Amino acid sequence: MLDRRTTERLFRQHYAKMVRLARVLLGNEAEAEDLVQDVFVRLMETDIAPAEDKVEAYLMTTVRHRAMNAIRHQTIWQRVKNLLPVDDAVMQPLEQASQRMAAVKSSADTLDEPHRTIFRLRFDDDLTIGDIARRMDMNANTCYKYLRQAIERIRQTCKI
Repeated sequence: MLDRRTTERLFRQHYAKMVRLARVLLGNEAEAEDLVQDVFVRLMETDIAPAEDKVEAYLMTTVRHRAMNAIRHQTIWQRVKNLLPVDDAVMQPLEQASQRMAAVKSSADTLDEPHRTIFRLRFDDDLTIGDIARRMDMNANTCYKYLRQAIERIRQTCKI
């Protein structure tokens, strides 16, 4: 375990930069602060401290990896929700955005098989192309091709 003084010193030196990076990646101040605090908690729990000359690189890389994992675990609908505009006067109104999301969902329902199943597994169940390929017993490249075609058809239908 890292001693309290070392952890406090690292916290004071790197906290602001780490939160800034997490906020840019996650787009949410509260989530960014929680993520950085979690990094420090886990750092305190480990028996191995990073080398003194590589502490900043270690901490920033850890924040980046944790943020990417958090993003990866969000559903596609949560990701889109995070991109929705806050200021209605400048951006698209929320009502229009939800209509567009409904159009994407209904357009996905009209896809042929296996396009529909692959699209749903990828964006609703958040599976990787490799996982989908194994589940559907097909080549990963073929699975990717079907997914790309499904996305293109939805774009054409919804004029995205």
